Amino acid sequence: MNTQSFDFDTPVDRSATDSEKWDKYQGRDVIPLWVADMDFRSPPAVIGALHERIEHGVFGYTHPPQGLVEAVLDHLERDFGWQAQPEWLVWLPGLVCGLNVLSRAVGEVGDEVITFTPVYPPFMSVPTLSQRTTVKVPLQLHNGRWVADMEALERAITPRTRLLLLCSPHNPVGRAWTREELQQFAAVAERHDLVIGSDDIHAGLILDEGARHLPIATLSPETARRTITLLAPSKTYNIPGLGCSFAVIGDPALRRSFIKAAGRIVPHVNLLGYTAAEAAYRHGEPWRHDLLSYLRGNRDLLAETVARMPGLTTFHVEATYLAWIDTRAAGIGDPGRFFEEAGVGLSNGAEFDAPGFVRLNFGCARGLLKEALQRMERALQQR
Repeated sequence: MNTQSFDFDTPVDRSATDSEKWDKYQGRDVIPLWVADMDFRSPPAVIGALHERIEHGVFGYTHPPQGLVEAVLDHLERDFGWQAQPEWLVWLPGLVCGLNVLSRAVGEVGDEVITFTPVYPPFMSVPTLSQRTTVKVPLQLHNGRWVADMEALERAITPRTRLLLLCSPHNPVGRAWTREELQQFAAVAERHDLVIGSDDIHAGLILDEGARHLPIATLSPETARRTITLLAPSKTYNIPGLGCSFAVIGDPALRRSFIKAAGRIVPHVNLLGYTAAEAAYRHGEPWRHDLLSYLRGNRDLLAETVARMPGLTTFHVEATYLAWIDTRAAGIGDPGRFFEEAGVGLSNGAEFDAPGFVRLNFGCARGLLKEALQRMERALQQR
């Protein structure tokens, strides 16, 4: 039973901290709601563990702590019913790094990587950097909900397609894929002998009460054998700057390919990243529980407010703290610039392969979110 409450309402001053999020608009009256980095202090247990580690005073090369391995395996079983083995874990200094390794680990130069758009930008650039071809299958809007077009997916697959790159939950549209949808993805991968690369970094941020994240690798032993899952505590516990991620790869051959692709190019995780990750997975659940409640309140406030804005449409956010907003009916040529000039910094949808949209990060104090939404509403009314 969670009896402790945490303060998400008091703004944290992030100026003079070299924050990528806040320094983008340094010296300007622009509220930054763009990059996926929350403004909340991390869980007290994480901060305490870092203090303790720093007090030791020696910061040498560090291998993954056994306690962290156990904490991650406990987390996978507790939250997803996933019984993984220690040797399945491959540690990484960041999830984007993991996407790059994944793309190099599967197939050969000139092969194809298929993914659903709009999507987190590295999904489209990583295959190119790996000398692969990105094949994009647009998501479809059905009754106000973004869904995968399975027929279009089948049509897009060729003999050179080797990898299905899945964002689960999906950034930026905020979908938490259902079991039925994941089963469809898995069936396609089985039919065409594709490896599934699943980015589950937002797995701990399912906002709909009673819903639970389902890693595609847990569907069946057959699906597990062809799946590489990427995970991290960074988004859930707001520790992205500490750089600790991992891949879960049950199949030995696939795991060897992944490790070989990482080679000696990928650096080790830093010791404070390991420390923070273990504390988050062991002791962060009460904080996460309260965070989800707070984010639901922000999500609902945003939905109610955007509904009043002329020409704007948003979609129910099932997971993540990111709202996807359609501005096309407002007739704004460059919505990112328009709202930035109104004092709100958003991510431009063009970066996600969807011009006319913007992505708004509502992982911030509610007062700040209200102010940002008021600025957006005012700008639209004064056009």
